[in-house]
Amino acid sequence: MSKKLFWLSDGQWARIEPHLPIDVRGVPRVDDRRVISGIVHVLKSGCRWCDCPEAYGPSTTIYNRFVRWARRGIWENLFRELAGRGRATDTQMIDSTHIKAHRSAAGGKGGKRGRLSAAHAAGATRRSMHLQMLRAA
Repeated sequence: MSKKLFWLSDGQWARIEPHLPIDVRGVPRVDDRRVISGIVHVLKSGCRWCDCPEAYGPSTTIYNRFVRWARRGIWENLFRELAGRGRATDTQMIDSTHIKAHRSAAGGKGGKRGRLSAAHAAGATRRSMHLQMLRAA
């Protein structure tokens, strides 16, 4: 089974590249085009960062780049620059019809925490069969 990977086209890369930061400190960055393609792949497919295909490079590099640039506001600035050439820049929307939730998010009690009913918390007598059987004994 072959996985379909996302790669930025030459035209897309030509629009993105001028807006990327050039203030590199320390170790030079690895191929920006490959890493950004990996970031888009993760966001588009909804997979976990650690499940990102090896073709994009180490998953830690992809995750760290995404987080660091998010903190610096680079993604927001890039989005504004690219979106600003089309329609109004004051209102932009992103539609997400895919929302991931952990399998334990389906509900349930949520652990061993004891929860009091409103009647029990108010000091009312319990009305359970078990209590009535204990009293009879």
